[in-house]
Formats: sequence, C-alpha cells, structure tokens
Amino acid sequence: MNTEETKQRAFDCAEMLKDKIIAYGEQVRKTPELGYREEKTAAFVEAEMRKIGLFNIRRAAYTGVAADLKPEADGERVCVIGELDAVITPDCPYANPQTGAAHTCGHNWQIAQLLGVARVLKESGIGGELSGNVTFLAVPAEEFVDLDYREELIRAGKIRKMSGKQELIGSGFFKDYSCAMMVHSEPKHPEAACFMDCKSLGFVAKKVRFIGKAAHAGGAPHEGINALNAAMAAIMCIHTMRETFRDEDRVRVHTIITKGGELLNIVPAEVLMETQVRAATPEALRDACFKVDRAIRGATYAMGAEVEIRDVGSYAPLAQDRALGELFERNALRFLSPGQIYHGTDMVGSTDMGDLSLELPAIQPTFGGYEGGAHAADFRSVDEQITVLLPTKIMCATVIDLLCRGGEQAREIRTAFQKKKTTH
Repeated sequence: MNTEETKQRAFDCAEMLKDKIIAYGEQVRKTPELGYREEKTAAFVEAEMRKIGLFNIRRAAYTGVAADLKPEADGERVCVIGELDAVITPDCPYANPQTGAAHTCGHNWQIAQLLGVARVLKESGIGGELSGNVTFLAVPAEEFVDLDYREELIRAGKIRKMSGKQELIGSGFFKDYSCAMMVHSEPKHPEAACFMDCKSLGFVAKKVRFIGKAAHAGGAPHEGINALNAAMAAIMCIHTMRETFRDEDRVRVHTIITKGGELLNIVPAEVLMETQVRAATPEALRDACFKVDRAIRGATYAMGAEVEIRDVGSYAPLAQDRALGELFERNALRFLSPGQIYHGTDMVGSTDMGDLSLELPAIQPTFGGYEGGAHAADFRSVDEQITVLLPTKIMCATVIDLLCRGGEQAREIRTAFQKKKTTH
C-alpha cells in the first residue's frame, strides 16, 4: 500500500461527501438529549451505520452504539469515538424547549466526524485494504449531569457506572483495542487550529444531605435547626479554603443547592447539595476532597445540624498518549501550519476520556472553528470545514497510518503503552 496515495484518496472522498458529513452534525443538533437518554440520537446513528454498510452493529453502554468496519478481522483494532449527549443550556437558541438540552459542547459535530470517517473508509474502499479492524463508537453520557436519573438506572441494574466510557471500561469493551481517538471542540477559538497534548482536570462528584429540625419559621424558629443555614455556612467555609489550594494544582470547587427546604414558613429540615471538586492530579484531588469534606462537616457541626456526604462518581485526569498524538499531529500538518498547532493548552473541564486514557493509548485533540463558551448559550460552530471536515480527514489518515503494513504502528503504540503501564 502506498500510504500517501491512499490518504489522498481518503481526502478526495471526504471532499466529495462533505455536505452529507456536515448534515449529520446538523441533524444531531436538532435532537439534543442528556446522557443515557439519547434514544433518538442513537437510533439515528444506528440507522446511518446500516446505510454505510458497517458490520456488527450493536448497542453499547445502554444508549451507545458501536459498529465495525469489517465483519471480522485479526490483528490490531482501532476505536474511533464520538459522544452522543448534550447538556442543559435552556437559554441557547437551539435548545430543546421542553428539556433545555442543547449541544453546546459540540458533541453533535463529533458524531458527524465519527460517521464521516466510517463513510470515507467504506466508500473509498480503503477499509478493505487495511489490516485489523476499526470500531466506530457513539458513546453516551460523557457530561456528568442528571445524577438522580443515573442512580435510578444503577439501582434498576441497567447500568453499573455513571458515565458511558466508564460503563464500557467496566464491561471489558476496550480490552482488545490497540488505541482510541476522538476530537473535541475548542471554544472561543473561531480560527483554524489544533490543540495537542491537552490535559483535563479530574473530579469527584459529591451529594450532600444536611439534616436539621423543622419548626415554625415565624412562631418558633428557635425550636428548629436550619439545614439551609448549615448548607450556606458549608459553602462559605469551602470558599475560605480556596487560598490553601496551590495554583499549579488547578483546584476548582463548585456547588448547587438542589433542595432548599419544604415551605417558606417552615425551618428547613432537609437540604440537598451537589458538589464537584476538580484538580489536575490525583494527589491534589485527594487533598482538596479532604478539605472540602472537613469544611462541610465543620460548618454543619457549628450549626448543630447533621450531614451525610456521599461520593457519587469521579473522572480521572486526561493523560494523552504522546506516540499516538505525534501520528495525529503529522497528519494535521498536511492542512495546518506549525503555528496553528498548539501544545499544552490544558482544558479546565473534565472528561471520562481521562479514565479511558488509563486503560489504553488514547488522544482527544481539540479543534477551533467555534465561537462562544463551552456549555454557554452563545456556543456555535462558525466553520464546519474546520470543525467537521478537517478532523474527519485527519482521523482517516491516522487510521491508515495505524493499520497499514500489517498494523505495525498500532502494535508499536499498544506495546509501548502496555510496557509503561506495567512498570508504574
């Protein structure tokens, strides 16, 4: 196989299919759904996978969908990933008016890339010339939201983990894969650019229940114990801890009150709070969680209330594989100048791609072409040539590199990762 000629065939095919590939993203944008609720989106992806002619189409992680380029194949296996879920952004002009869900993180364009890579490799005939196999995975529930619903699914035995990739890791889905890749959006960067080697923050999500004593708020407030005041004191104590966090650890703590009491004229006896603690390293995350828990318990004790703190989930910091990233970057340089490729611009958010990056070689470069902030009402793609077509071409070229010559590159990357993993 002449890899240069093969890549050019892929690029030409992507150009020919560009309107259809972009249309995938527009279609998904119209049906935003939260994690583990992506039934319409999953049905659309599954139907398109069948039209493309992929094999072994199956549901994965409850509402996810996976399919293979070939019916069966020995050798190295590459996983190309796109995320299905949306987030709540009710003031976004393209939000679902009933649920407030909107694709203000760009996952709809990830699905367009996913289907685009599959279609290019299939329709160009390149897939049949590659060794090994490629799995196209539309994964659910990356955004860590709607926690009560997910806990209901766990109690019902429908899922075991709060996020889609964690669910797949736990089921052993990824155990036979050489590597995995996906492309994410880079908000507030409308120009053409690729961001490599980005890290993300890990987090621990907590549910906190403050327990007080009800009393008439006007007639006998002294007979009650105000759980809402305990929660407010806890939030203030957390704020006073912030100067103890080191800048390099990039600790973030944010909270919401999900239940503030029963009635206005009753001293609140039960208040519910959700908290996320983020940090750049596992060590910093443990330290921050200890301090946050201590602040909550201390403030609650001061108010004479009681408290229950429950950790409901976590994501690991993202550690992108450098060898796989270098392969991707070389292909990106076909379309971008060195000055358009950035290194080490870390994400302040969190992703369950971090958990996957502990299991196998994985990358998640981010691309420009977007205006507005992530999860904000003004987030939008301003140039689908950058946000959709360019990542599609680069991922096609990277798959070709990985699986040409008997899958030599994929095997080397997998072997090096496994060796490093066993020595740590």
